[in-house]
Amino acid sequence: MSAVRTGLERLLAGDGPDLRGRRLGLIANPTSVDRELRHSIDLLRAAGLELVALFGPEHGLRGDAQDMIAVDQARDRRTGLPVYSLYGHDEASLAPRPDELAGLDAVLFDIQDVGARYYTYVWTLALAMRACARAGVSVIVLDRPNPIGGELVEGGAIAPGYESFVGLVSLPNRHGMTAGEIARLVLARERLDLDLAIVPMDGWSRAMRYADTGLPWVLPSPNMPTEDTALVYPGMCLIEGTELSEARGTTRPFEMAGAPFIDGEALAAALEAEHLPGARFRPLVFTPQFQKHAGAACGGVQIHVTDRRAFRPYLTGVAFLRAVRSLWPAELAWRTRAYEFVDRIPAIDLLCGSPAVREGIDAGASLADPAATWADAERAFCDERRAYLLYS
Repeated sequence: MSAVRTGLERLLAGDGPDLRGRRLGLIANPTSVDRELRHSIDLLRAAGLELVALFGPEHGLRGDAQDMIAVDQARDRRTGLPVYSLYGHDEASLAPRPDELAGLDAVLFDIQDVGARYYTYVWTLALAMRACARAGVSVIVLDRPNPIGGELVEGGAIAPGYESFVGLVSLPNRHGMTAGEIARLVLARERLDLDLAIVPMDGWSRAMRYADTGLPWVLPSPNMPTEDTALVYPGMCLIEGTELSEARGTTRPFEMAGAPFIDGEALAAALEAEHLPGARFRPLVFTPQFQKHAGAACGGVQIHVTDRRAFRPYLTGVAFLRAVRSLWPAELAWRTRAYEFVDRIPAIDLLCGSPAVREGIDAGASLADPAATWADAERAFCDERRAYLLYS
């Protein structure tokens, strides 16, 4: 097993910028730990650095809030430091305010991402970069692995007007980048006048599974319990754009999905007939304990990934929605309620980056048709991202 050193561990070993005498803010959550499960808040303070402010992303500094639940300002119980929420009650709350950055020399970002464009932590980073550029505050990213690997890219671009907190900057749904690499891309695309530093990992390669890193898996959010969840998430998060259950309120969110009207046997048979790479589909019944269809028995399937390198999560998620529409055309409902502070665009279109996938599914297109809509974008992004990659 390889011993990957995160940006946090390298910084503490003296392999990063000298932060002595600088007033620091930290964007963190429960994943901000070293291999001994010691939190970066405690480690930075023990190293004699002047940590004066904490910032909590979606789900909060301590990771106890469910998705799309506002987190209020507070003080950290352990340190007494102010905790500024970067996920409050409106869109303006997603970025640090000027008064929260006043007096800071640098903001550190130390959070484990999961490798899917919808996951909001990298957009918290991007918004912090914009705010820090305006305030003249440096940003330092303590890099961590992409847990689903850094080689494969899957999904389309975001069409103009479809940017949101599940895609602030156009990336494929599975981008194959680390937070530090995305920060470099955002800096270049937006031409930010920002002092940005990345403390890269040591020992990480793009082909690695998270289990190969030797690092502990800490839930990045309440419904991301395992590395297996992260692997299916770039496709099965699309279920959030419907009134189907993505199995929140169970022990296997996103690996399972369904609804009370679904016959799991029929759905599994339809998905098996697509011969999707690296996956098998098992019919089941599950009962969510909260969120959509709470307390109701839902027929559906569980995805069993049989070949991680062959598996295409985004294609699988689109195939799932297409199969449900084909088998139960009147019952599949797209979400129309506000999603990540946007109420004028259907959630599924925000997740996919344009209406193309939804319109294709509703029109009864073959699975190859929506897949063709993102092939060119994948190639273009792979060419662009080479300039910002930090690891071989």
